Amino acid sequence: MEIWINPACSKCRSAISLLDAEGADYTVRRYLDDVPSANEIREVLTRLGLEPWDITRTREAAARELGLEDWPRDGASRDRWITALAEHPGLIQRPIITADDGTAVVGRTDEAVRDALSR
Repeated sequence: MEIWINPACSKCRSAISLLDAEGADYTVRRYLDDVPSANEIREVLTRLGLEPWDITRTREAAARELGLEDWPRDGASRDRWITALAEHPGLIQRPIITADDGTAVVGRTDEAVRDALSR
């Protein structure tokens, strides 16, 4: 199990605390320092069953600068979104937990973190 975190994020800290309380075996990836490649983002999206716009923090300054609100959300634009996430990792929703069964969850709630633990 791996968790992508920003240590400054309260949701990430809560997820880590819950994983620790449950005795989970996991690896921390500080994704702002160890930026995921476009291919890693594609893999996580597949595991999540989501599209890149589903995990994009569209209210961040970088999103406004890029004009993401106006970008099409369709298959033809998918790679453009993934490239933006790889180039601006602060736009990636967090924390993302990759579960042992090959799936992943966005662990913003205790329920989501427990869901990842149960897989």
